[in-house]
Amino acid sequence: MGEAAPNPDCPGCQALLKRVERLEREIRELRALQERNSSNSNRPPSSDSPSQRADRPSRPPSGRKPGGQAGHEAHLRALLPADQVTRHERRDPKSCRRCAASLSGAKVLEPLRHQVVEIPEIVPDVTEYILGRRCCGICNTVTAARLPKGVPQGMCGARLSSLIVLLTGAYHLSRRNTASLLEDVLGVKLSLGSVSNVEGKMTAALSAAHSEALSCVRQARVKHLDATSWSRSGEPSSLWTFASRLATVFVITASATAHTVQTVVGRMRGILVSDRGSQFGFWAIEQRQICWAHLTRRFTAFSESSRPEVQRLGEALLLLAHVHIVEWHRFCDGITTREQLQEFVTKVEALFVHHLERGVALRQRKVSGACANILRHKEALFTYAFTTGVSPTNNHAERELRAFVMWRKQTAGTRSERGDRFAERVMTVVHTLRKHGRNVLSYLEQTFVAALRGEPSPALMPNGP
Repeated sequence: MGEAAPNPDCPGCQALLKRVERLEREIRELRALQERNSSNSNRPPSSDSPSQRADRPSRPPSGRKPGGQAGHEAHLRALLPADQVTRHERRDPKSCRRCAASLSGAKVLEPLRHQVVEIPEIVPDVTEYILGRRCCGICNTVTAARLPKGVPQGMCGARLSSLIVLLTGAYHLSRRNTASLLEDVLGVKLSLGSVSNVEGKMTAALSAAHSEALSCVRQARVKHLDATSWSRSGEPSSLWTFASRLATVFVITASATAHTVQTVVGRMRGILVSDRGSQFGFWAIEQRQICWAHLTRRFTAFSESSRPEVQRLGEALLLLAHVHIVEWHRFCDGITTREQLQEFVTKVEALFVHHLERGVALRQRKVSGACANILRHKEALFTYAFTTGVSPTNNHAERELRAFVMWRKQTAGTRSERGDRFAERVMTVVHTLRKHGRNVLSYLEQTFVAALRGEPSPALMPNGP
């Protein structure tokens, strides 16, 4: 027996129908929220559940054994140059390894070289300053000699202080673990307060380097901008990465408004690669590149919808996204020219616009609005094809953020304003120096020494002031 149709003239029936429709919509939204993962949203892969990780597409087995393959280029450990060798010990064979004949008069061949690197026993270098005191015979005032210029007030010298900052700021060890490591390896006993004091001094010393890196990125022709959440004493804040080819800057702010973003990036200059966040709207649309990784995740969410029309739309958009990214990689590999890439993108853009307009016409909640928003950014979808040095994704900024995100997971953020400044400045210096292949510990030591002597900080950039 079939279900009775609701009476269109019955107010109660119509009210129930509206309620059922609303509940069904809420169920669809809850299911979509439950099915969100790193492939169809901005959630990181680490947030995926075990079942979601199991569903990730995996590469088919190649059938080859693990390790180096036949014919691959060998990667051997390079020998250190002669000026870095502390001592030499020569060994010559006395008898043949096969017949035991004497080799005293045998032909001498080129010897083999084997180097063993060892760490000498580390003994702290302690300098004790004996500051004489004199009592004035006239006014009975006691006067003590002063420390030489460049000598710190605390017990930690410049290199030890730099090592502490390297461990806590670059390698993200806790202060307690840092103190334990220094005692075990160097034989130096430090309190947690001493470690914190060193961080505070280096925070002030790195202010100029942070400003230098920020100025470099602001002037860059292409820059990447991304953000993630941060916490100071449990209060939510935002962690920004502002990166170019030469420098990476981290800034922690209390909010993520358009005004805050403008304060970070300065005046509009060059191409900005970012997502579609509304706070970036002040930047001219023709000088932006929208991240295709974010768009692809959005299209993946469409393709996984329970509504057939949305699913078909997502599959079409996802296919076009994959096709033009493949063409981008063909260009990067030198298979096609930039002119061919531009011609291909022009054709693909028309198809994208057609499907996005179709998505707007569906009038589906959270789908049509997203399609309309992407259409408003259409002039920033393919900037990479027409401007040298621009990438279709914001992966550069996301990679730079990764180490900071791992630090946040370990520490749950910071507890003070000084902690924010220490984190952003140290990580800015570390990431920028590594882009130029420079030694982080050496730079930190130079900066600390300059601060102790009241001298300008060393340049962070190779061609800096």
